[in-house]
Amino acid sequence: MALTDAWLKSVHRKPRERSLEKADRDGMGARVTPAGKVVFQLRFRYQGKAARMDLGSYPAMSLKEARDEALKRRGQLEQGFDPRVQKRVELSAIADAHTNETLVRDWYVRYCEPNKVGAREILRSFELHVFPTLGALPVDDTGLRQWMDLLERLAEHKPRIAERLLANMKQVHKWGARRGLTESQPLAAISAKTDLYVNRMRESGRALSDEELKVVWHAMARSRMPRRSQLFVKLVLFFGCRPGELMHAAKGEFDFKEGIWSIPPERHKTGRKTGRVLKRPIIEEVAPLIHEAMSLSHSRDLLFSAELSDKPMHQSSTLSYPRNIMKVAEKQLNYPMAHWSMYDLRKTARTNWSTLAEPHICELMLGHVLPGVWQVYDRHDYLEEQATAYKAWYERIMRLVAGDLPKP
Repeated sequence: MALTDAWLKSVHRKPRERSLEKADRDGMGARVTPAGKVVFQLRFRYQGKAARMDLGSYPAMSLKEARDEALKRRGQLEQGFDPRVQKRVELSAIADAHTNETLVRDWYVRYCEPNKVGAREILRSFELHVFPTLGALPVDDTGLRQWMDLLERLAEHKPRIAERLLANMKQVHKWGARRGLTESQPLAAISAKTDLYVNRMRESGRALSDEELKVVWHAMARSRMPRRSQLFVKLVLFFGCRPGELMHAAKGEFDFKEGIWSIPPERHKTGRKTGRVLKRPIIEEVAPLIHEAMSLSHSRDLLFSAELSDKPMHQSSTLSYPRNIMKVAEKQLNYPMAHWSMYDLRKTARTNWSTLAEPHICELMLGHVLPGVWQVYDRHDYLEEQATAYKAWYERIMRLVAGDLPKP
């Protein structure tokens, strides 16, 4: 007689003197231990030998689930597989399955850190915004709904971070799928513009006007910003460099004898693709600022260190600089400023350079590669031309910041 739910309930957790077995159908049955534990089992023959395997325990596994499991295992048997081995493989896969956090950290170590500028900041974004809520969930069990709930909430207040997290998580999924670490890529079809409306909310940045540059310069002088922080702002404005290039700059990259700042390929954006060192000339007017920054650094090796230790600067520190300057400009100089970021100083420099040098010189000063086949055949560094443009830019800055402040 087949198993029934009533019979299973009657024997579950009922002590007895000896084990009891009861058949169901298609080789399935139940074994009851002296302690009253009920285990569903499947009897079968594999390669001519009798065998049995446990399917699961009642009531964690229902009778219907046990019959479905038995059917699944018999299907494997008919395909020539040993269902016992298949079950061990499945359990091993579950045990070894990546969570969102472990997959991201694996991707970070094996791909992101060796190949991406600003890798530590990328990981930090995951630590702040993803790991606390979705980090412990298995990758293949985290669906699109869960990801969208997180990203849409984040996009309301921090659209740029949401956009970067989406792009990086899509890359994590793709990287993991290519290595057999995950099967699902739930974010593959999601667009930051269409689905998160990021482009509608984000500011594209701007270039500061001549008047604003003067206010920034004088506001810094009146602020409580440490001298090292003021030097950082001034050097980003002068070189038009990416803040990260200066944030992680080593003292050894600055050759004052030759007058060149050399950034190794792994430390600048285009270098990861071209493998070339990025060279910027150091003009004599700016060299004292770099020397001063070196003297204020707590690190033997880094041009800029953390404020109170020899550790590298953190990106969050530099992000606060514009906000501090704008507060001083409004409160002490009675000059409210529209929002600007450290990266906008790079746009400000490039906008001014357009009137000081040829376009290809300006692009090299930014750290961009020359367009098309130009970069393939033209390996000249144009350092003299860049130095001429930098000198003209320095002189313009000094003229702009001199004299009286604008009236509010």
